[in-house]
Amino acid sequence: MKKSLTITALALSATVSAAGAETLNVGMSGGYFPFTFVKLDELQGFEVDFITAIAAETGDDVNFVTMSFSGLIGALETGKIDTIANQITITPEREAKFAFSQPYVFDGAQIVVKKGNEDSITSVDDLSGKTVAVNLGSNFEQLLNELPNAAEIDIRTYESNIAQDTALGRVDAFVMDRVSSAQLIAESPLPLAFAGKPFSEIRNALPFRNDDEGAELRDRFDAAITTLKENGTLADISQKWFGTDISVAE
Repeated sequence: MKKSLTITALALSATVSAAGAETLNVGMSGGYFPFTFVKLDELQGFEVDFITAIAAETGDDVNFVTMSFSGLIGALETGKIDTIANQITITPEREAKFAFSQPYVFDGAQIVVKKGNEDSITSVDDLSGKTVAVNLGSNFEQLLNELPNAAEIDIRTYESNIAQDTALGRVDAFVMDRVSSAQLIAESPLPLAFAGKPFSEIRNALPFRNDDEGAELRDRFDAAITTLKENGTLADISQKWFGTDISVAE
């Protein structure tokens, strides 16, 4: 947690808040609609509104730091950012390394195929012998590798074009969280469709470094998240971006 540093694309520079508030560096990809994306040169999305609401509760300033998704974990580990707001899924491996906030999004892993192929892939069992794309750095590769038929699945990692290559038939399917894939299908002109039901519950939360400073910051954020849940602000942000409340488990 850096009290006097703001990260830019090129350098670190000292900052002093007029109100004496702490400046928190929050990492995100800026390319994960509708959670974090850039439109008309403005960073926006569910995660941006969520973190802004947290900062309003804690009285801190926020510096959003965008980078490739695959670099976010390393940036957190090395102290370049204080947390990640990019739908980071809680996994046993990550829990061993980081101090997580309470979950603020509940979701499920979803298979997506080219429209018209829904009948050929209806469950994870049908992924045997298929090529399946996942986003580089996401937890979906691990989820697929834990399946009983994992050895029969050709898993490919992508930085981008995961949906395009599926729609063009370059891969048979991709796996993403259901909320994001639903938005992608609704917004994209590409012929895509759900294949079966979600096959794994996903709980997304904010990770912090697993030290005294990280734990203290996690506790402050947790208290703010609880307030946002209780006063309805988090539900309102969810409704704004998804038309439903994704902050509660089904």
